Amino acid sequence: MSDEAVIQRVLDHAANKTTDLGEDVWREPVENYRSQERFEQEMELFKRVPMVYCPSAALAHTGDYVARSLAGVPLLAVRGEDGVVRTFFNACRHRGMMLAEGDGNVSGGFVCRYHAWAYGLDGRLRNIAGRDGFPGIEADQHGLTPVHTEERGGLVFVTQKPELSRGALQDMPDLVGSDQVVFEYTTFTDQANWKLLLETSMEGYHIKALHNQTFYPFGFDNLNVVELYGANSRIVFPFRRIEKLRDRPSSEWRAQGKLTYVNQLFPNTRLATLSNHYLLVILEPISPDLSQWFIYRLRPPGADDTPEALERSKRDAAFLKDTGVIEDREAACSIQAGMAGEGNSHFVFGRYEAAAVHFHQQLDHHLDQLAKHG
Repeated sequence: MSDEAVIQRVLDHAANKTTDLGEDVWREPVENYRSQERFEQEMELFKRVPMVYCPSAALAHTGDYVARSLAGVPLLAVRGEDGVVRTFFNACRHRGMMLAEGDGNVSGGFVCRYHAWAYGLDGRLRNIAGRDGFPGIEADQHGLTPVHTEERGGLVFVTQKPELSRGALQDMPDLVGSDQVVFEYTTFTDQANWKLLLETSMEGYHIKALHNQTFYPFGFDNLNVVELYGANSRIVFPFRRIEKLRDRPSSEWRAQGKLTYVNQLFPNTRLATLSNHYLLVILEPISPDLSQWFIYRLRPPGADDTPEALERSKRDAAFLKDTGVIEDREAACSIQAGMAGEGNSHFVFGRYEAAAVHFHQQLDHHLDQLAKHG
């Protein structure tokens, strides 16, 4: 939907005290959040669909790299001298030591700290230290092992094994502009299943109850526009100030500062478009009850390159992470702790939670396909 169409639907909902409704009520077994077997199935799925690895802006320059685990597998993505992003299994072809950790920039390539085997940005083996000790080892057959990589819509996607489906890439529009830059990156872990942490941003039914002093004074309770596309969804969270547009001609309507768009990219990523920055969240499951966050905050498209504009982005980010996001994280961790007992056999997702229902339907569908086709 266009911004204008979304704004009109929000204004109609506000006038009628309604919200977008899904068609289904979904009962998700609690065991699906606790089971080690289910967790291992999900991790296998993560290797079989295109997964968001990082924003393209994190690899803006030649030699920029990001090294992290995805589905428990250490990977290394780097932008080459030809401008192409390539991803490799992060393991030296000699004895398997990881070549890099975290993020940074290398001018010429990667040198293993163990025995100094050296690789170019394109993954080719460039030097074997003590070459005479390795007769018969051909350099062109011992480059880093590649992982399928695609750049789409300002995001880097990787697929570790033969593709089961297009996943998030099915029907996905361009989401991040080529002029956007990362101004902050953080990572931390929470004692909660990855799905619990994702679900907190899939509905606005909880705004007044959970965010009474943070988001609710500025936004509506249980007023959302929900769009489903492919395996993904887009949820719109409007600000109360959108009412100022009601008496203006639609030609003057602007979404910035009036709407927050939250794209849920299957399976484990969300991209929120906020007033003065974009928030990209990637959740890496570590175990059924532990998840690592990778968070990139980007300047909005067309942002002025001034200290004042950057400060606006930083203030926008600080309000979000220091208030409502903390409440969401605490809620997910509380649910995780409560699952130690037998209080629930299932969690119920109602018609106000259509995006969460869609997420679980897609996850079940993909896991069924994985079981059938291996």
